[in-house]
Amino acid sequence: MPAKFKVEVLTPEGELFNDEVEMVSTRTEVGSIGIRAKHTPLLGMLTPTELRLYKSDSDVVRLAQGEGYVQVGPEGVLLLVEEAHAKDDLDVADLREKLKRAEDAIAEAEDGSEAEARARRDKRRWEAFLSVAGEGEGGGA
Repeated sequence: MPAKFKVEVLTPEGELFNDEVEMVSTRTEVGSIGIRAKHTPLLGMLTPTELRLYKSDSDVVRLAQGEGYVQVGPEGVLLLVEEAHAKDDLDVADLREKLKRAEDAIAEAEDGSEAEARARRDKRRWEAFLSVAGEGEGGGA
């Protein structure tokens, strides 16, 4: 049986998850990462994706994760994210509308502007959240 370690997921609204797991699967700016017990210390920037917290092979907590940071240390893993939502809490129609607004904002923004960069970050988040909800990559209208 794999060793367990402590994981905390914090958002501005408070603690979303605090338990022991066998593995964390997420995405950083440089790619996907799987974290197990006794992982090398690490600080990384998180990108929107599906965060998977493996309590066991058959018990996996799945969350839509926004941008944030991950810290791996001897005491466990800390994920500080702008937002995270359980798959069942995602509203596909609302996410589609947010994605459309982000795409419209990109089209209206001046090239290279902060408004364009913000809209592109929003687009990436809503696409990731739709994917977690089962509506991304070929799903939806």
